[in-house]
Amino acid sequence: MKSNKPLRLSKLVKVMSVLTLTLLSALGCFAQEYSKLPATMAWSAYNLGTTGYNQAVAIAKMLKDRHAVTLRVIPAKNDVSRLLPLRVKRVHFSANGVSTYLAQEGVFQFSARKWGPLPVRMVLMSVGFSNQGVAVPASSGITRISQLKGKRVPWVHGAPALNISTQAVMACGGLTWEDVERIDFPGYGSMWNAIVDGQIDAAYATTVSGPARKLEASPRGIRWLAMPHNDEACWQRVLSIAPYFTPHMATRGAAIDDDHPHEGGTYPYPILTALASQDKNLVYLLAKAIVEGFDDYKMADPGSIGWDINRQQFQWVVPFHDGSVEYFKQLGMWTPERAAHNLALIRRQDLLDSTWQEMLRKDISEDDAFSAQWYQLRAMRLKQAGFDPVWEEI
Repeated sequence: MKSNKPLRLSKLVKVMSVLTLTLLSALGCFAQEYSKLPATMAWSAYNLGTTGYNQAVAIAKMLKDRHAVTLRVIPAKNDVSRLLPLRVKRVHFSANGVSTYLAQEGVFQFSARKWGPLPVRMVLMSVGFSNQGVAVPASSGITRISQLKGKRVPWVHGAPALNISTQAVMACGGLTWEDVERIDFPGYGSMWNAIVDGQIDAAYATTVSGPARKLEASPRGIRWLAMPHNDEACWQRVLSIAPYFTPHMATRGAAIDDDHPHEGGTYPYPILTALASQDKNLVYLLAKAIVEGFDDYKMADPGSIGWDINRQQFQWVVPFHDGSVEYFKQLGMWTPERAAHNLALIRRQDLLDSTWQEMLRKDISEDDAFSAQWYQLRAMRLKQAGFDPVWEEI
């Protein structure tokens, strides 16, 4: 009887060959898709040593290792100097903070005639296990926000996100800038050097930020002031100033761990920010590369875990870019509710832009008068359209 073993072996070889060709074809398509990423890319970020800078550098290494993309991370000392390179298109993206929202709204430093509301979009965000809050030296004896009354509290020029967030935290304790001694600084780094040196009594940061570790390691130590979640009046005051905050129990940061959590607030940081005009395919590929390369950088910085696709806040205060939306749709994560929320945010931006154009047509030469009237017109147009202006005056 004739054996059919050679025939079976031949069929097996053919099947394996087809599978191999299919796999190689899939890998080729995968590589070909990412080949459309630019060979070089630039992001702006906060100063060297900050968690935002560290996370950007970690993602840069992943992009280099996986896709041969050289990412230059350009450090900046405040919010304006992070967003200006994005606005003038010297960088593709910005690893930015909540000033992305303030720039969208055209408020504070962004209410100046040379700025105005910026058409920003989110690519992705990091929502880690940390908080953003006000720290004091552990040796200071300050244990509650209300005890900052009369103390030296920093104000950083060109950093409205830091200053407004500090104001919101102080509001939790019933304080305003009138209740403290305001000390001005040119940048985030100089502010944290000052608290380590004993020149100020408090400073604002992400709990996992590198400069906060410096205070923790100093003889003064560090303590993060709590924003009690059961204090409804505290949180009403906080959200009236900074609606981007969310109550959160942090388990990562300087002097913070699972056994010693911090009861406070958080918001996404860093937020990978683009202009609305940024190429849709570039944004799509970058979002996909960051998500698919997550395992390569997730342990690089205490805050890096926040880039996990399952930790994204799909209904925040700034819209996602069309390129990111396209990727979320492929993942099956873009629900009708999320789409409706995103469109509403884009309509808000469109209204802010048309209102700004209306403002520019007014004959107002004095800068302070211009900003004051912009706030009034902005608030009126937003209310007429059913939006909450949040800020109605300077």
